[in-house]
Amino acid sequence: MPLTIATWNINSVRLRIDTVARFAETYRPDVLCLQETKCQDGQFPLADIRKMGFNHVAVHGQKGYHGVAVLSRFALGDIERKAFCGKNDARHVAVTLADGPAAGTRIHNFYVPAGGDEPDPAINDKFAHKLGFLDEMEGWDALRVGAGTSRTVLVGDLNIAPLEHDVWSSRQLRNVVSHTPIERRRLTEVATTGGWVDMMRTLTPEPEKLYTWWSYRSADWVAANKGRRLDHVWLSPALGQAMRGFEIVRDARGWTRPSDHVPVIATLDL
Repeated sequence: MPLTIATWNINSVRLRIDTVARFAETYRPDVLCLQETKCQDGQFPLADIRKMGFNHVAVHGQKGYHGVAVLSRFALGDIERKAFCGKNDARHVAVTLADGPAAGTRIHNFYVPAGGDEPDPAINDKFAHKLGFLDEMEGWDALRVGAGTSRTVLVGDLNIAPLEHDVWSSRQLRNVVSHTPIERRRLTEVATTGGWVDMMRTLTPEPEKLYTWWSYRSADWVAANKGRRLDHVWLSPALGQAMRGFEIVRDARGWTRPSDHVPVIATLDL
């Protein structure tokens, strides 16, 4: 049976609850992983979410900033919320699907720090935090899936476009945070050390362009089309044969009250 997992940086779940509802009604994913929810756990709009058919919810919230959540039509178990870099930032939540066709599948939902504007950790604490966050991701045993048979999925806004054709111009963005050489190398090392499969690039190799984010600063994002692939779906090798397809819901960037990110839907045959 197919399992659909969507990932979306919603940039405030309460502000865009109608947008989430439109997406849920139109695409009906089994699991929806949100990033940048921007609300504390007690303020998460559970009643609205449950009306969409997501009766099982795991949240890791924070007032005003960050925040991640997993919304599921299947029961959830083994919920984990990990802190990184000695901070109390709500940037990770993991769950295990407890029933349905993918029972036993582990899902990690991440929101990697953006890193600020200056790509120099010596003068920019935000960029140093981003690199430290990636260091801890690489060193975490739970994210080393390559040698085992576990069915594990990692999704989220990883805030890095690692490949040349993950951005509109690799040359022009070389010194822009999210596509600098050190970020690209570090994210690749996290994936390689962990043994992860980049689902989107496995199914759609370079040089085809793939974007999931278009800046709010663009007066006409459609015409400019200056996008970046900041949102990712990684699979453990045990799920490699289950890859059926993915969809970048580009139209969502033009909906009412849009996020600057759009949803990515991954479909697995399990």
